[in-house]
Amino acid sequence: MQWDAWGDPAKKRELSDAVTSLLTGFLGVSAPTRSRLAIEDVQVVPSAMAQSHVEALAGMVGAEYVSTKDSDRILRAGGKSTPDLLRRRSAEPQDAPDVVVTPGTDAEVEQVLRYCSANRIAVVPFGGGTSVVGGLDPIRDGFDAVLSLDLRRFDQLVGLDEESGIATFGGGTTGPRAEELLREHGFSVGHFPQSFLFATLGGFAATRSSGQASAGYGRFEDMVQGLTVVTPSGVIETGRAPASAAGPDLGELFVGSEGTFGVITHVRVRVHRLPETTVREGWSFPDFATGAAALRELVQEGSAPTVLRLSDEAESGVNLATTDKIGENAFTGGCLGITTYEGTASHTAERMAEARAILTAHGGTSLGEEPGNSWEHGRFDAPYLRDALLDVGALCETLETATTWGNLANLRSSVTEALTKALVEQGTQPLVMCHISHTYKTGASLYFTVVSAQTEDPIAQWHKAKTAAGDAIISAGGTITHHHAVGADHRPWMKDEIGELGANILRAVKNAVDPAGILNPGKLIP
Repeated sequence: MQWDAWGDPAKKRELSDAVTSLLTGFLGVSAPTRSRLAIEDVQVVPSAMAQSHVEALAGMVGAEYVSTKDSDRILRAGGKSTPDLLRRRSAEPQDAPDVVVTPGTDAEVEQVLRYCSANRIAVVPFGGGTSVVGGLDPIRDGFDAVLSLDLRRFDQLVGLDEESGIATFGGGTTGPRAEELLREHGFSVGHFPQSFLFATLGGFAATRSSGQASAGYGRFEDMVQGLTVVTPSGVIETGRAPASAAGPDLGELFVGSEGTFGVITHVRVRVHRLPETTVREGWSFPDFATGAAALRELVQEGSAPTVLRLSDEAESGVNLATTDKIGENAFTGGCLGITTYEGTASHTAERMAEARAILTAHGGTSLGEEPGNSWEHGRFDAPYLRDALLDVGALCETLETATTWGNLANLRSSVTEALTKALVEQGTQPLVMCHISHTYKTGASLYFTVVSAQTEDPIAQWHKAKTAAGDAIISAGGTITHHHAVGADHRPWMKDEIGELGANILRAVKNAVDPAGILNPGKLIP
């Protein structure tokens, strides 16, 4: 991952004339308030890690796996949200972890955590670095220093039980690496979030990730069969059986814990045979309400495909669903839906026939394979577009939520209005777009993309808009996050979501597994 942008620099996007015209003509984008810096020109706050600690850590994991170099520290200075990237364009000294440690065994992780507990050193677990909610910020919170615990050495397929359909991976295994290792045996995890190319399986578990194929394979927590979690108080193994009545599921305490309760070093995950057939189909609906009703019926009837998405009129109109054609050949059919079917040829054909009947009955018109294939081609590339927009002076960011079907329209309008009002009050005209990214029998998620011109202080600009959106989500009965996680950014709304008693329960768990409070301070727990 680039230190100040998303992903692979070779995949940098250039904006088309159509997009540039939209930015200048409709949104009034003129010039960036902050330009990118060469990494050699970046100032990094000096490391606060005492040399005695560096030497002690080297004795645990090996000197080659301990670094206080600025070039290593800046790469782990945070995640990839728009505020993260804007901060890295600042000429001011950049905050970063004081040391990067890369252990290779559970025993080494436990030894490092115990040492940090005894020496007032905060620990931020680091996987792929893709957090967009401040989940990797090196918050000191009264500690003497911050250690980035990099899990990239935990990148193996440890075991595969083909009969049970369970694979055990190191928590630092990336999505592509997991698929590559499983493909040799004819299996797949089937978890493909937008962060897939860089994020890790441990990160998926720690943040309750939801992939683009969740309609068919479920969210990542549905796939998790067990975890190995190393805490300052010891090691916990969860998931003895597919189901159990032996009290509350302790694994659920660590799925979604965001590194605040322990370090997920291994993940046992449900896998499936590689599909024999994959077929995609695009759909046009006259408006968002009609399309949402069609998706609801499809899911509630048990006929959902593997991938099921619906873009609203604004997102469809600029072709954001197909990132290689944004602003060109604008979609004029109202709202664009995307479906993908996987499985055997016969089962796929049966599911497609059932789904087509329902979608057609609810006002949908088939557009054939091209829209789905186009979406598939660029489905991991939207963050590169965000980088290009920042470079020319546009503010671009996303947020997501979820609610019941009965409250979906209310939540969408409330968040759209809050974002629009907050940005207009700051002197910019925003474009607010939305799509349904994940569906359930009882409700769905809403994923918003916001674009406007940058003000003189785009970080403060987005903070005001995000605060307004967060307040609107809570007031309208949505969850503050569906799959991006809590991190530091959503923490202010956690008490609204879980209540004071819920917050006390989280604090009690934290005290049991991490009494010194070293693990990822300032995140998740209000």
